[in-house]
Amino acid sequence: MAVRRRPTRQVYVGHVAVGGGAPISVQSMTNTDTRDVAATVAQIQRLSRAGCEIVRLAVPDTAAAAALAAIKKQVEIPIVADIHFDYRLALAALEAGVDGLRLNPGNIGGPEKVRAVVKEAAARQVPIRIGVNAGSLEKEAMAAHGGVTAAAMVASALKHVRILEDMGFYDIKISLKAAEVPLMLEAYRRIAEVVDYPLHLGVTEAGPGLAGAVKSAVGIGILLSEGIGDTIRVSLTGDPVQEVVAGFAILSSLGLRHRGIDLISCPTCGRCQIDVEGVAARVQQELQDIPKPLKVAVMGCAVNGPGEARQADVGIAGGPGFGLLFRHGRPVRKIEEGDMARVLIEEVRRLAAEEEEDKDAHK
Repeated sequence: MAVRRRPTRQVYVGHVAVGGGAPISVQSMTNTDTRDVAATVAQIQRLSRAGCEIVRLAVPDTAAAAALAAIKKQVEIPIVADIHFDYRLALAALEAGVDGLRLNPGNIGGPEKVRAVVKEAAARQVPIRIGVNAGSLEKEAMAAHGGVTAAAMVASALKHVRILEDMGFYDIKISLKAAEVPLMLEAYRRIAEVVDYPLHLGVTEAGPGLAGAVKSAVGIGILLSEGIGDTIRVSLTGDPVQEVVAGFAILSSLGLRHRGIDLISCPTCGRCQIDVEGVAARVQQELQDIPKPLKVAVMGCAVNGPGEARQADVGIAGGPGFGLLFRHGRPVRKIEEGDMARVLIEEVRRLAAEEEEDKDAHK
């Protein structure tokens, strides 16, 4: 059953449409020192190859703001500047050509300073994301709404929204992130009832690896299944490329978007006769750069293996020390266990290239 998405306004972050029925975009944030242009560009390029569509950069000082122009010249992916407290950093980021701002207008200075930023953002058609975080709520909001609650988060967001609206600015996105999934869910549900701005989803400080991915998948996935959410970031401790991989996995699991390899591998049991875990891990790692949606199976025994492998675009069904390679449901050849990962990776790349060539031929 298709998810019926909440209707919203639409904004553009560079060339990427957010909201208004546009595909749900996947974002990430660099963890390099923004002042290190070479390292930051290299990481952005890795993120882009993994499918990241919008990337956010921390701009803590004037040196970081000064680096933005050089970074922007070397990448194609839209860049959002993350600004706190100093309106001058927002103005410098806009001058550098960023595609979006993440800031809360209530904490960058008085009305005239906010007006200067809003005027420049409007002239450049740069949207502003209001980002409310449960860990840094204003004291007034907490006092009025009983502490760190969903109501306090929504009140904080609406206060910042009104500042922008009162200045005639409506190119707005909103996020209400919390590390606790139930709090994050309630906050987003509440805001979705009272505004029509696009929403950026995320569970903040979700943690490392599997634990962070699971927490993010639960929070983001529940909201997306309810039609809430227009762009997402999976916040994981470590390599931000894994945030992008996890983001597309969440979207794919709900049938909202499909990108790259859908890897099917058995959980292993006493019947398993090959190193499924090792083969699957290598296949997943080495095929992250393929954007073509392809189903790839790594199965370890003769019970479910042949059936799953036949249903995949490319698959291997394991036997004692060997595997049978399938392509589009037909057995191709036997492969020694030591060659399985290499052969499967080569076969997937070959199929992806062939289908890309076929698509180009029919343009």
